[in-house]
Amino acid sequence: MASNTKGPRGRSRKPRPSLSATGDRAKSASREQAPSAAGSSRRARVPSSATSRPPVSPQRTFGERPQAPWHPLPLSELLILAGGVAFVIAVTRLRHGPAAGGPLLLAGIAAVAIGTIEVTWREHSSGYRSHTLLLALLPVIVLHSAVVLGYTFLAKASQLLNVAMFAVDIAVFVLLFRLLRARFLDARARATTRS
Repeated sequence: MASNTKGPRGRSRKPRPSLSATGDRAKSASREQAPSAAGSSRRARVPSSATSRPPVSPQRTFGERPQAPWHPLPLSELLILAGGVAFVIAVTRLRHGPAAGGPLLLAGIAAVAIGTIEVTWREHSSGYRSHTLLLALLPVIVLHSAVVLGYTFLAKASQLLNVAMFAVDIAVFVLLFRLLRARFLDARARATTRS
Protein backbone atom coordinates (compact mmCIF):
# COMPACT_ATOMS: atom_id res chain seq x y z
CA MET A 1 0.00 0.00 0.00
CA ALA A 2 1.68 3.25 -1.12
CA SER A 3 1.47 6.29 1.08
CA ASN A 4 0.57 9.54 -0.46
CA THR A 5 3.46 11.85 0.56
CA LYS A 6 3.54 13.98 -2.52
CA GLY A 7 0.98 16.66 -2.04
CA PRO A 8 0.67 19.99 -0.35
CA ARG A 9 1.45 20.05 3.30
CA GLY A 10 -1.19 20.85 5.77
CA ARG A 11 -1.22 24.04 7.79
CA SER A 12 0.52 24.14 11.14
CA ARG A 13 -1.74 24.22 14.11
CA LYS A 14 0.45 26.72 16.01
CA PRO A 15 -1.05 30.19 16.22
CA ARG A 16 0.77 32.92 14.36
CA PRO A 17 2.18 35.82 16.42
CA SER A 18 0.38 39.11 16.16
CA LEU A 19 1.83 42.05 14.26
CA SER A 20 2.63 44.01 17.43
CA ALA A 21 4.73 41.13 18.81
CA THR A 22 6.77 40.83 15.61
CA GLY A 23 7.34 44.60 15.54
CA ASP A 24 8.65 44.52 19.11
CA ARG A 25 11.03 41.68 18.27
CA ALA A 26 12.34 43.51 15.21
CA LYS A 27 12.97 46.68 17.26
CA SER A 28 14.83 44.80 19.99
CA ALA A 29 16.97 43.00 17.38
CA SER A 30 17.83 46.31 15.72
CA ARG A 31 18.79 47.78 19.11
CA GLU A 32 21.12 44.85 19.81
CA GLN A 33 22.81 45.22 16.44
CA ALA A 34 23.17 49.00 16.67
CA PRO A 35 26.08 49.09 19.19
CA SER A 36 28.06 46.51 17.25
CA ALA A 37 27.49 48.43 14.03
CA ALA A 38 28.58 51.66 15.73
CA GLY A 39 31.69 49.94 17.09
CA SER A 40 32.59 48.61 13.67
CA SER A 41 32.08 52.03 12.11
CA ARG A 42 34.35 53.57 14.78
CA ARG A 43 37.00 50.98 14.01
CA ALA A 44 36.61 51.66 10.33
CA ARG A 45 37.29 55.37 10.86
CA VAL A 46 40.74 54.75 12.44
CA PRO A 47 43.40 55.79 9.93
CA SER A 48 45.31 52.96 8.37
CA SER A 49 48.70 54.50 9.26
CA ALA A 50 47.94 54.20 12.99
CA THR A 51 46.97 50.54 12.70
CA SER A 52 49.78 49.51 10.37
CA ARG A 53 52.63 50.68 12.64
CA PRO A 54 52.77 49.36 16.24
CA PRO A 55 53.63 51.94 18.93
CA VAL A 56 57.30 52.16 19.83
CA SER A 57 58.10 51.38 23.46
CA PRO A 58 60.17 54.06 25.25
CA GLN A 59 62.17 51.31 26.98
CA ARG A 60 63.73 50.10 23.73
CA THR A 61 66.14 51.68 21.30
CA PHE A 62 64.67 53.26 18.21
CA GLY A 63 66.40 54.04 14.96
CA GLU A 64 70.15 54.37 14.62
CA ARG A 65 72.56 55.59 17.30
CA PRO A 66 73.11 59.34 16.81
CA GLN A 67 76.55 60.34 15.60
CA ALA A 68 78.73 62.79 17.49
CA PRO A 69 79.69 66.12 15.89
CA TRP A 70 83.26 64.76 15.64
CA HIS A 71 81.94 61.54 14.02
CA PRO A 72 84.94 59.81 12.48
CA LEU A 73 86.90 60.23 15.72
CA PRO A 74 85.47 58.19 18.67
CA LEU A 75 86.41 60.91 21.15
CA SER A 76 84.00 59.96 23.95
CA GLU A 77 84.97 56.30 23.78
CA LEU A 78 88.68 57.20 23.85
CA LEU A 79 88.05 59.46 26.83
CA ILE A 80 86.32 56.63 28.70
CA LEU A 81 89.20 54.27 27.86
CA ALA A 82 91.86 56.76 28.97
CA GLY A 83 89.93 57.44 32.17
CA GLY A 84 89.69 53.72 32.91
CA VAL A 85 93.45 53.25 32.39
CA ALA A 86 94.20 56.26 34.60
CA PHE A 87 91.88 54.87 37.29
CA VAL A 88 93.69 51.50 37.32
CA ILE A 89 97.13 53.14 37.46
CA ALA A 90 96.00 55.45 40.27
CA VAL A 91 94.64 52.56 42.33
CA THR A 92 97.98 50.73 42.07
CA ARG A 93 99.84 53.91 43.13
CA LEU A 94 97.59 54.51 46.12
CA ARG A 95 99.53 51.85 48.03
CA HIS A 96 102.42 54.32 48.30
CA GLY A 97 100.18 57.08 49.70
CA PRO A 98 97.28 59.30 48.68
CA ALA A 99 99.56 61.93 47.19
CA ALA A 100 100.97 59.42 44.70
CA GLY A 101 97.69 58.39 43.10
CA GLY A 102 95.07 60.88 44.28
CA PRO A 103 95.20 63.43 41.44
CA LEU A 104 95.42 60.71 38.78
CA LEU A 105 92.44 58.95 40.35
CA LEU A 106 90.33 62.12 40.21
CA ALA A 107 91.41 62.75 36.60
CA GLY A 108 90.45 59.19 35.62
CA ILE A 109 87.03 59.46 37.27
CA ALA A 110 86.43 62.83 35.60
CA ALA A 111 87.42 61.51 32.16
CA VAL A 112 85.12 58.49 32.45
CA ALA A 113 82.28 60.70 33.71
CA ILE A 114 82.63 63.24 30.88
CA GLY A 115 82.73 60.57 28.17
CA THR A 116 79.78 58.67 29.65
CA ILE A 117 77.65 61.80 30.11
CA GLU A 118 78.30 62.90 26.52
CA VAL A 119 77.22 59.54 25.05
CA THR A 120 74.17 59.17 27.27
CA TRP A 121 73.01 62.77 26.69
CA ARG A 122 73.39 62.39 22.91
CA GLU A 123 71.35 59.16 22.89
CA HIS A 124 68.74 60.55 25.29
CA SER A 125 68.16 63.90 23.59
CA SER A 126 67.83 62.27 20.15
CA GLY A 127 65.20 59.75 21.29
CA TYR A 128 67.41 56.76 20.57
CA ARG A 129 67.51 55.36 24.12
CA SER A 130 66.28 56.65 27.48
CA HIS A 131 68.91 57.43 30.12
CA THR A 132 66.55 59.38 32.39
CA LEU A 133 67.58 57.71 35.64
CA LEU A 134 71.31 58.16 35.13
CA LEU A 135 71.05 61.74 33.87
CA ALA A 136 68.79 62.73 36.78
CA LEU A 137 70.94 61.00 39.39
CA LEU A 138 74.35 62.44 38.42
CA PRO A 139 73.57 66.12 39.19
CA VAL A 140 72.05 65.06 42.52
CA ILE A 141 75.25 63.21 43.47
CA VAL A 142 77.40 66.18 42.45
CA LEU A 143 75.20 68.64 44.38
CA HIS A 144 75.14 66.51 47.51
CA SER A 145 78.89 65.92 47.43
CA ALA A 146 79.69 69.59 46.82
CA VAL A 147 77.48 70.81 49.68
CA VAL A 148 78.68 68.23 52.19
CA LEU A 149 82.38 68.64 51.28
CA GLY A 150 82.09 72.43 51.25
CA TYR A 151 80.42 72.44 54.66
CA THR A 152 83.06 70.03 55.99
CA PHE A 153 85.82 72.50 55.13
CA LEU A 154 84.03 75.24 57.08
CA ALA A 155 82.80 73.25 60.07
CA LYS A 156 82.30 69.72 61.29
CA ALA A 157 79.64 67.90 59.22
CA SER A 158 76.53 66.97 61.18
CA GLN A 159 73.87 64.34 60.62
CA LEU A 160 71.26 67.08 60.43
CA LEU A 161 72.95 68.40 57.28
CA ASN A 162 72.84 64.94 55.68
CA VAL A 163 69.14 64.54 56.48
CA ALA A 164 68.33 68.00 55.10
CA MET A 165 70.39 67.33 51.99
CA PHE A 166 68.61 64.01 51.52
CA ALA A 167 65.27 65.86 51.30
CA VAL A 168 66.79 68.33 48.82
CA ASP A 169 68.25 65.43 46.82
CA ILE A 170 64.83 63.79 46.47
CA ALA A 171 63.18 67.05 45.33
CA VAL A 172 65.91 67.79 42.78
CA PHE A 173 65.88 64.21 41.50
CA VAL A 174 62.09 64.18 40.98
CA LEU A 175 62.20 67.53 39.16
CA LEU A 176 65.07 66.47 36.89
CA PHE A 177 63.50 63.07 36.24
CA ARG A 178 60.25 64.64 35.04
CA LEU A 179 61.99 67.19 32.83
CA LEU A 180 64.35 64.63 31.29
CA ARG A 181 61.55 62.11 30.73
CA ALA A 182 59.43 64.72 28.95
CA ARG A 183 62.38 65.71 26.77
CA PHE A 184 63.05 62.09 25.82
CA LEU A 185 59.38 61.41 24.97
CA ASP A 186 59.29 64.53 22.77
CA ALA A 187 62.46 63.44 20.98
CA ARG A 188 61.10 59.90 20.53
CA ALA A 189 57.83 61.26 19.11
CA ARG A 190 59.76 63.41 16.62
CA ALA A 191 61.91 60.42 15.64
CA THR A 192 58.88 58.17 15.06
CA THR A 193 57.11 60.76 12.90
CA ARG A 194 60.24 61.20 10.78
CA SER A 195 60.55 57.47 10.07
